[in-house]
Amino acid sequence: MKKILLAVALVAGTAAVHAEDTLKKIKDSGAITMGVRESSGLSYTIGDGKYVGYHIDICERVVADLRKQLGKIDVKYQPVTSANRIPLIVNGTVDLECGSTTNNTARQKDVAFAVTTYVEEVRIAVKASSGITSINQLNGKTVATTTGTTSVQTLRKHERANGVDFKEVFGKDHADSFLLLDSGRADAFVMDGSILAKNIATSKNPADFKIVGEVLSVEPIAIMMRKDDPAFKKAVDDSIKGMMKSGEIAKIYDKWFLQPIPPTNTKIGLPVSTATKDAWANPNDKPMEDYAAKK
Repeated sequence: MKKILLAVALVAGTAAVHAEDTLKKIKDSGAITMGVRESSGLSYTIGDGKYVGYHIDICERVVADLRKQLGKIDVKYQPVTSANRIPLIVNGTVDLECGSTTNNTARQKDVAFAVTTYVEEVRIAVKASSGITSINQLNGKTVATTTGTTSVQTLRKHERANGVDFKEVFGKDHADSFLLLDSGRADAFVMDGSILAKNIATSKNPADFKIVGEVLSVEPIAIMMRKDDPAFKKAVDDSIKGMMKSGEIAKIYDKWFLQPIPPTNTKIGLPVSTATKDAWANPNDKPMEDYAAKK
């Protein structure tokens, strides 16, 4: 009987770790682990362990606000991919995922999302010389996307894709997927518009590529964290809402999408969308299914 009770206690203890108090964990350890991307439009590396981007700046301002509450906090950067970002949040490796993750109902079963900071449009990038301008021209073509993302599923579900038969190839990250397009191994790269624009802007010959076709879906992008930790979510949300109210988030957007960015000092040139402005004016953590219902 004692063995059974011990086993139950151990299981209960394990469950408690997963529903942990992240604020306490950060205070006790004096550190927060930020999940970052290598080649996303909102979070990317410029080498030497340095990560930059729109979501990195927002997360660093969140950490600055947490320091007011918790004291000294060191930031540890943990590179994540589309495939492992959710498991690394769930298992406690990453506290705050500052990449380019779509908030949807399926993911909400495993993780929590902060209020939406960017509303994305999924589009298609092609070689400028390809002549491709629409989904229905992808019949018989090879389409690249990144492992662990929702983009090809979104393309397949689009009404204009009816009867369009294309082959899929997968890059391990966004840079790898863009390389499939750049090298001619894929005819198109389907992904978030900001990711396509960033990879084109920082390529050797940006004029060789263009973003074309219909908007495949509208998706709220948000910073991700562990589920069932309302105190930590409130602290993150309150910080981001403060940036929205003060206009700080608009300045961060301008810095990363309308000004020259490292490492090549190229402008992405993506003005803020009406949908993103609306998300700033009316902070919420609604999933993409709510956006689809509005159409």
